[in-house]
Amino acid sequence: MKDNVAEEHLYLAFSHQYRDSIFPLHTSISLFLLSYCDCKLFKVFLVPTGEDVGDQCVTKNLAGDLEIHLISRCQLPVVVQSCSLPAVVVKDDKFCRAGLSVVLRHIIQKTFEADPSRKEVLELLGFKKTCLKACAEVSQWTRLCEISIPLAVERFLTASPEHCQAIPPDILLLERKLGEPVRVHNDDKIRRQKLQQQKAGAKAAVPVLGEESTEELKPGEVHEQPPSSLELSVAFSKLLAQEAPDAISREAPYIRRTKTSDLPLLDHVFAEGLYFTVADIVLLPCIHQFLVSSKKQGKNLVNLPLISSWYRRVQEVPGVKQAAGKCNMELLQLPELVSAPEEQLQDSAPVPDELEEDHEDSHFIGGPRPTMTKLMENGIEAKFSPHPCPSWTLDWTSLPPAVSPGEGKMSRDRALRKQQQLNNLVAAVTKLAKPGDLIVDFCSGGGHVGIVLAYMMPSCQVVLIENKELSLIRAKDRSDELGLNNIWFIQANLDYFNGTFNIGVALHACGVATDMVIEHCLRARAAFVISPCCYGFIQNTVKFKYPRSHQFKEILSYKEHMILCRFADQTAVQLPPERRQIGKQCMGLVDLDRAWAAEEHNYSVQVISMEPESCSPKNNMFVGIPT
Repeated sequence: MKDNVAEEHLYLAFSHQYRDSIFPLHTSISLFLLSYCDCKLFKVFLVPTGEDVGDQCVTKNLAGDLEIHLISRCQLPVVVQSCSLPAVVVKDDKFCRAGLSVVLRHIIQKTFEADPSRKEVLELLGFKKTCLKACAEVSQWTRLCEISIPLAVERFLTASPEHCQAIPPDILLLERKLGEPVRVHNDDKIRRQKLQQQKAGAKAAVPVLGEESTEELKPGEVHEQPPSSLELSVAFSKLLAQEAPDAISREAPYIRRTKTSDLPLLDHVFAEGLYFTVADIVLLPCIHQFLVSSKKQGKNLVNLPLISSWYRRVQEVPGVKQAAGKCNMELLQLPELVSAPEEQLQDSAPVPDELEEDHEDSHFIGGPRPTMTKLMENGIEAKFSPHPCPSWTLDWTSLPPAVSPGEGKMSRDRALRKQQQLNNLVAAVTKLAKPGDLIVDFCSGGGHVGIVLAYMMPSCQVVLIENKELSLIRAKDRSDELGLNNIWFIQANLDYFNGTFNIGVALHACGVATDMVIEHCLRARAAFVISPCCYGFIQNTVKFKYPRSHQFKEILSYKEHMILCRFADQTAVQLPPERRQIGKQCMGLVDLDRAWAAEEHNYSVQVISMEPESCSPKNNMFVGIPT
């Protein structure tokens, strides 16, 4: 593979240096992972965010033996200039990976590819390699690790003394999450071992595992802090590539008969549960800076016993202390803490509502008719504009095979429907585009839309944005086969793309992703052509609240709007015609709400049905133009 031989450049933002960390903290986190992995596969560039930054202050006390280069923002590759840092790009190539989680996961994968014996590095990606893979907009855990904690610590460090008395709410939320029960793959077996250990009254000694440990338990000593010795043994046996010990060699019959619901829950060892992952790598530099600052301010950490225990435990992981040493992080030796009573927790701010889990009932009882009737009584019904060019079609037979979606792994019937969907989007974009326009294909998947646009409009630049690496690699392979020179590829969550563009496109953007794409287009004052999908996945998030428009908000509650969203997904061809018709009406109402919300930002928006409607059960399409 080309990526195995081509040099990759890693671009990191640099605002300032404070104590033993480089800011923003995303940069310190990236450098810490490079040190932990002992990875020298990347040429590392620091990109100052200010004007007066000299080589000397940038290169002082950086990550060990890494060679660091200084580069200005205007010297970045053009594709990187549209992204938030950190970002990785293959030299002289058009494939960029941007955003903290995407970049960290890529460093881990490249380290393992270069040395397959480094299985402990690959284990950082967690079970099924999904750790921090979900985007921050839909995953509260990813958002907490990737965005909220780093920002909270940066604000805490820069706040004036009178404004940093309280512990940041996001730190308190992490403390709370470390106290939640752990769910891991195959945890039934471990929980039965824990039950048998408890029944037997076993209090086995727990050695401090880790090659760097300076403190050893004497024979017969018991590790007094939670979690139990079993969880610690399981966690560290994986780190040290040992067999996880059985609590007792054979399960007693009554243990095997115990219901799963009656088994003891597992306690956290590391941030995500039992195993050390990239989430711990992300959190360590952040929590370290918070603890150092708190100690200097004389703060009592009695209300953060779980974070303190986690911080001590992470230091026992083989390789962590060496990596911290390379990054000039002087890790603290914290005493064991006992949780304070609630009335003593005066030095902490409450966790605000937007940081809490959404406990609102997501199981909606009843059909959509009362909600639809309520809207009709207020003069609101689904409205579909006439299709501007219903018979327009590409001459697929004359196009190279790599342009057609049939080139991918799909049946002939599905490929035909995909071609029909593309006819609709390409027709709309063709009417909007001008030579020199930059067109962004959001949630691009394998590039079905973007590749057709790049091939048919050589005078336009096309950018594909997708967070699934394999899909984007397949799209690039098709582009290379066609010899396209007007196309870039960005593997990133949508929030990490901040470039300007003229037209935004998305085919079947799932759930909230449709609203994220619309938001990007509104911010750039760009036209958009979007086909939504997965209405049932729509829900309130940190950034998006439903209904979207003022008109719908005045009539419907969140719960009533969610009923429309759930039934908007009931358009599958195997459903009865009447049910599908109700589903189509619900789709139209949900999208009308979105269209009206966009029009509040001085846009003209039409909701159109694709032609033929049989091309997809999700056959709605927005065409929005700034006015």
